[in-house]
Amino acid sequence: MTNNKQIEKLSSAWQGLIPKPVSLEKMDGCFCINQETKIVIASAEEEILKIGQYLANLLKPATGFPLEITKSTNSVAQNIISLSIKHDPSLKEEGYELVISTESINLSANKGHGLFNGIQTLRQLLPITIESNVKQDGPWELDALIVKDYPRFSWRGAMIDVARSFFTVEEVKRFIDLFALHKINRLHLHLSDDQGWRIEIKSWPELTSHGGKCAVEGGSSGYYTQDQYKEIVRYAHERFMLVIPEIDVPGHTNAALSSYAELNSDGIAPPYFRGMKVGFSTLDTDKDITYEFLTDVFTEIASITPGPYLHVGGDEALSTTEEEYSHFLSRLETIIASLGKTMIGWGEVGHYENLNSSAIIQLWQSPAKKDHEFALKHGIKTIMSPAHKIYVDMKYDESTHVGQDWAGYVSVETAYNWDPTSVYEGFNEEDILGIEAPLWTETIHNTVDADYMYFPRICGAAEIGWSPKDNRSWEEYCLRLARLGKRLEQLGVNFHRSPLIPWK
Repeated sequence: MTNNKQIEKLSSAWQGLIPKPVSLEKMDGCFCINQETKIVIASAEEEILKIGQYLANLLKPATGFPLEITKSTNSVAQNIISLSIKHDPSLKEEGYELVISTESINLSANKGHGLFNGIQTLRQLLPITIESNVKQDGPWELDALIVKDYPRFSWRGAMIDVARSFFTVEEVKRFIDLFALHKINRLHLHLSDDQGWRIEIKSWPELTSHGGKCAVEGGSSGYYTQDQYKEIVRYAHERFMLVIPEIDVPGHTNAALSSYAELNSDGIAPPYFRGMKVGFSTLDTDKDITYEFLTDVFTEIASITPGPYLHVGGDEALSTTEEEYSHFLSRLETIIASLGKTMIGWGEVGHYENLNSSAIIQLWQSPAKKDHEFALKHGIKTIMSPAHKIYVDMKYDESTHVGQDWAGYVSVETAYNWDPTSVYEGFNEEDILGIEAPLWTETIHNTVDADYMYFPRICGAAEIGWSPKDNRSWEEYCLRLARLGKRLEQLGVNFHRSPLIPWK
């Protein structure tokens, strides 16, 4: 059995990296970034040039070094940080190899995404003062080592509910950067709910001019113009993060129903809703205008969202009968397919027996709800978001000042010490796209509280999605997380200082 000294030694060897790499081999000596260090790229591809510039911009504020970017195929040059594309099938699309010697740093990958992920590892290996926006004293030393790394799952996501309480473009960008540090590659934006509509739809302008003015009690209202949304998408794309937009239907639609009376069965628009109740609202599933509305909404969003996915919600449609729900999903599937997109829905979409096998089910309810059985029966891929494990709006414990507890308390240990293959019975790794940590904002109305609920639990989620199952242990993770705390402080993150972690 591993004792505490062995665990401490193991943690030290892994340098406090989160997520933990597949393999790391330490060597003698170190490399020091200095005034003369150059970033060398072996490819003239625009994407690689941009990654080189990203690295230079990342290092310059704290070091003060110009870090000139040059093109060269000489991989044995000294005092360089080399970025190169290689062809190593074992690294897959997002993997990388990082070799730090006493003379140079060589980072290679099959794709630009792998290089970007390698840069995040390089960043975590540097002193925490590298995160400063003002010049700091060095030295900027890195231990000599070899890291070979690639993800376990392709989907490693974080969700922000901007519908209950709105977050600005700049606030979302900040979260993108914090998530990217941990190799999160999906940003799920929950853009509509009973309390607010957050994305401009030009063919239905009242959705934002009216529906965008409401929020949950104590929350912020607002919306993104399509240009602002495209800016979020662009910013995320530059960090190899795919934006997944969600318009939640047929329930969770009071903001839309309040904006357009004709979407209601009785033709009367309800008032704003600022509470936390769910399941009371629904689109009229029989009216043709409902499907005209959905066609227009998803067409406009699809046109400004790269990537194959549109999220349609589908959860907690308690005011819709089973027959109405099935009819609705059948027509909605046709709309999404006509746009060339893959439909994602919460676990309840599995209640529709004719769901296309190309759809994706995001599981969130307890195993007792049996949503997972449909996915297994029909071979439908899943995203794992079990509320009792990874809903980061759940309180850590009874003393947490924000959040809810309907799924139980989710401590830092609870959020880390689970595996995507074991929450729901019958799943193998190939059945699962990956994991996602949702933040619902009924009680979370600002970035200070959002930080507190995301961090450090999102770090554990990132590791579950990235690192090999057999390479993880709670005891050893605690020590790496303890080291990460100082970096989060340097980044200005208001993280939860769990008493379970021996913070440095």
